[in-house]
Amino acid sequence: MEEQLISKKDLLELTGISYGQLYRWKRKNLIPEDWFVRKSTFTGQETFFPKSQILGRISKIQNMKEDLSLDDIADLLAPGQTDFAILPEELLKRNWVSEASVQRYLEFLPGKSSFSFFDIVFISILNQLLLSGDVHIQEGKMAVEFLDRHLELVKEGRYSLVLSRKMGVTSCFLIKNPEAMAADSETKIVVNVDLEKLGESIKNKIQ
Repeated sequence: MEEQLISKKDLLELTGISYGQLYRWKRKNLIPEDWFVRKSTFTGQETFFPKSQILGRISKIQNMKEDLSLDDIADLLAPGQTDFAILPEELLKRNWVSEASVQRYLEFLPGKSSFSFFDIVFISILNQLLLSGDVHIQEGKMAVEFLDRHLELVKEGRYSLVLSRKMGVTSCFLIKNPEAMAADSETKIVVNVDLEKLGESIKNKIQ
């Protein structure tokens, strides 16, 4: 099914942005060049956009531009981008994680003035762990420090973070095929997080 298009005129009226804003955002690479579709109409050549994509993107830009510069937004919206940095307070304004999770993360890995893409992945995991009620603070700290030590493996993708507990002792693992994992009856799998899927969901939030 062909994606629905919206004309430039209708887009500007619907979103309340100006012609100048639209093309400034294009120059800043906030809106991809290939979203500007030229089509012939009875009045001549007109510009159209993939409707759902452009409306979603403009909404994100409008929500973010009060707190971030256009260059910072461009970094966040770049396809596949994982090398940007975002300040802790800016992350909290996005409401992706709780303030308690950010504060704990900074306690566990002190000295960070900004967060990378992978910091956000790790904070998101910590946020999930703390909200679940199944993991205590020290286990959350163990998971964060473990992920930080094995950052290069995390960057490769295809891994899941698994936390197991046996006779009161918690262990962390990075496993490529957690579905095929077997454990004895005394071992409880407390956490099983697909890091690649989580990373993709975060990329979708910031695109």
